[in-house]
Amino acid sequence: MPELPEVETVKETLKRKILNKRIVGVNIYHEKIIEFPSVKEFQKQIINQQFIDIKRRGKWLMFELNDYYLLSHLRMEGKYNIKKLNEQLDKHEHVVFVLDSNQELRYNDVRKFGKMHLITKDDVYDQVPLKTLGLEPTDKSLTVKYLKDKYKSKSLPIKTVLLDQQIIVGIGNIYANEILFLSKINPLKPSKKITNQELQLIIDNTNLVLKSAIEAGGTTIRSYTSSEGIHGRFQHKLLVHGRVGQECFDCKTIIEKIKVNGRGTYYCPTCQK
Repeated sequence: MPELPEVETVKETLKRKILNKRIVGVNIYHEKIIEFPSVKEFQKQIINQQFIDIKRRGKWLMFELNDYYLLSHLRMEGKYNIKKLNEQLDKHEHVVFVLDSNQELRYNDVRKFGKMHLITKDDVYDQVPLKTLGLEPTDKSLTVKYLKDKYKSKSLPIKTVLLDQQIIVGIGNIYANEILFLSKINPLKPSKKITNQELQLIIDNTNLVLKSAIEAGGTTIRSYTSSEGIHGRFQHKLLVHGRVGQECFDCKTIIEKIKVNGRGTYYCPTCQK
């Protein structure tokens, strides 16, 4: 679930808590979370590395260490918590970083879908996963021409393509629904038929929605909260997502829910013909 605004919120929360602290140990209880390098190498390389900064690329957290970037994708329900050294382990805490401050940075993931990579600084943008990512929503290269070139041969619904992280990063299901509603675009419309005017609306509303969500601390849906239990407030501003059976704020038509490529999609059949 965590999309760009939620990851941004986690990033800013953790920056206030772990910068300049050193990793003196790491305990891994679910090895599949470590995608690169091997678990043995991961444990060896990360010892004595210090948290220099925390950045974000798409939905990936980028923990900058002395010699590496620790990349972390939260997937559906991943979250980080900071606890006292040797505090009782929760059954969903799968990776525990022991810090030199007598604290532990713990990665908690009920579904165990999260992934971590430890990559040297010189190589981080030239290797997967960052190598394959598209543009950030705020990138000046995100233009009508850029999207036109990406969409022109795609017959897939615009909702599906809007989720493609190789084109624009950070947009997930919730915000795609909101962006398309504000742009008055039907989620089933083939991407190659999106007009230049609609492409500009997508760009403008992507930035509008994500900026507003970041300011609100993201969206708390189901079991997701950001690190340290911070709850997002953007769910109170949602215009269509999760509002099936309720009236559209613009035209009073009842909001409907359909499946688009398996994803729950909320839209107004009048505003988004």
